[in-house]
Amino acid sequence: MITKLTSLLKAAGISLSDQQKEQLVAYVGLLDKWNKAYNLTSVRDPQQMLVRHILDSIVVAPHLKGERFIDVGTGPGLPGIPLAIVMPQAHFTLLDSLGKRVRFLRQVQHELGLTNITPVQSRVEVFPAEPPFDGVISRAFASLEDMVNWCHHLPSEQGAFYALKGVRPDDEIASLPAGFHLIRVEALNVPELEGERHLVVIGRQKG
Repeated sequence: MITKLTSLLKAAGISLSDQQKEQLVAYVGLLDKWNKAYNLTSVRDPQQMLVRHILDSIVVAPHLKGERFIDVGTGPGLPGIPLAIVMPQAHFTLLDSLGKRVRFLRQVQHELGLTNITPVQSRVEVFPAEPPFDGVISRAFASLEDMVNWCHHLPSEQGAFYALKGVRPDDEIASLPAGFHLIRVEALNVPELEGERHLVVIGRQKG
């Protein structure tokens, strides 16, 4: 698994320490083990998890600004846990409404010794952001419109929304509600992944 991960990282131009690689592989091991009972992901093959969950998450890291992030609808910790491993200087609140997922996140936190994540069971609309976050991250969570409507109270004034998407969602960008604007769209390179990947960055309108 480490060999496979190393070759994927090389193809993506990402350099990580041995410890970070070991943590990512250990996370895939836990995901695979718990998946049988908890049904955390539809991806069953650990090698595929490396591509579709690990790489797909960490390619976003260079585009994130700030140190405090919240991953809304994190599920089994995607993209929050891989990002927390590759960005040890940042802190990630992992929010999910399902208890079994949050139990899994706590187990991961314990077994991998991750001190920069906080798993929380809550619905996003009622979760208080005190203090507000530098970034609100979501992957396969909702439309852009729903994301900014449900999470509008979470980022600071300078903070941003980071939505991980497949095909560039021009229709969703066009229907952003008043008070929000598109900052940029980044095309992401995920080695061995079929289909497109984009990161959509949205900010608040000033004034």
